[in-house]
Amino acid sequence: MPSTSECRVCQGTVHEFFDFGRQPLSDAFRLPDAADEEFFFRLAVGACAGCTMVQLMEEVPRERMFHEDYPYLSSGSAGMRAHFSSVARRFLDTALDSDDPFVVEIGCNDGVMLRTIADAGVRHLGFEPSGGVADIAASHGVNVRKGFFEEETAREVLAEHGRADVIFSANTFCHIPYIGSVLRGVEALLAPRGVFVFEDPYFGDIVEKTSYDQVYDEHFFLFTVTSVRAMAARFGLELVDVERIPTHGGELRYTLARAGARTPSAAVEDLARQEDERALTSEETLKGFGRSVELSRDRLMELLRDISARGERVVAYGATAKSATVVNYCGIDPSLVEFVVDTTPAKQGRLTPGGHLPVRGPEAFADPYPDYALLFAWNHEQEILAKETGFREAGGRWIGYVPQVHVS
Repeated sequence: MPSTSECRVCQGTVHEFFDFGRQPLSDAFRLPDAADEEFFFRLAVGACAGCTMVQLMEEVPRERMFHEDYPYLSSGSAGMRAHFSSVARRFLDTALDSDDPFVVEIGCNDGVMLRTIADAGVRHLGFEPSGGVADIAASHGVNVRKGFFEEETAREVLAEHGRADVIFSANTFCHIPYIGSVLRGVEALLAPRGVFVFEDPYFGDIVEKTSYDQVYDEHFFLFTVTSVRAMAARFGLELVDVERIPTHGGELRYTLARAGARTPSAAVEDLARQEDERALTSEETLKGFGRSVELSRDRLMELLRDISARGERVVAYGATAKSATVVNYCGIDPSLVEFVVDTTPAKQGRLTPGGHLPVRGPEAFADPYPDYALLFAWNHEQEILAKETGFREAGGRWIGYVPQVHVS
């Protein structure tokens, strides 16, 4: 039966609307001899009846997800490197007009954005709890504090460095269940006209595209303009701008400032009105999303079983965190998908979480080419297809499942 929980933002009642079942940690790639040592939890998602915030019903302890061996590197994609370089230049050109500007990043990963800030000689500090990637950032000249950003640590930074002109977070803010502590830290640390800018998956796109793989352990919150605006107001902040960005298959860039410090752009009201017209978090819409998820699962599994019955080979491309939801919810195993190709050395030679698909390096993709490639990293589709032209030339076909199951 669907359950309820307490909203982590407003303490209202969160009503469950979909259950993805038993799921592993999405980035816990294990060696074959340790595959039975896995942590599982129930991945279910709900919406708050009060502030409309969409959120997971159960929290995974943060130390289990973000640790010394965390394998994701933000700079692993050329597209993401270009994106974060552009973000940094934008801050340098438009947001850092004080005499001695200071930039703070929550979840700086390997420092891909802050490298440009550092190269410009601007004071900066990145928070990164995953020690291995924090060390990579430091090796590139980025100032890093190993640990989590929250109210206490933000106040320590305030005492040592002063107020921040920009606080930035990309694909991290939605990971944080203790979001109240983070926002109190932002409010304490932010300069009078400073901005808190964060980029995260947009629930409106997830519903529209049935991109249900965006729901996994690390994505505790799935934001909308309506819910972010309500959340900001509870902590003395105001949503002053929103911008659609193409990263990770469709995200929003939200800009918060101190209440009354800046005039909100027309984009905020426009997108909030669209959400209201779509009844984005209504019971009917959420139930419809659930039906679409089930249909996507059924069609994908039917396709994979048909290919297997014909004796043809399928290999997956991209051992992404979000693919854990697809693999484990659908029930994909090595009898249907032989292995997953990924460029991340830390994942190679290991097994995917839960489904235990072997992960191999990119050289395995053409040795020999499979008949089909299941594109888990669909958010990097253009970059991957441009690199893997030989697969298509050899007669290979790509399988996608966003916005619907298809072969191309």
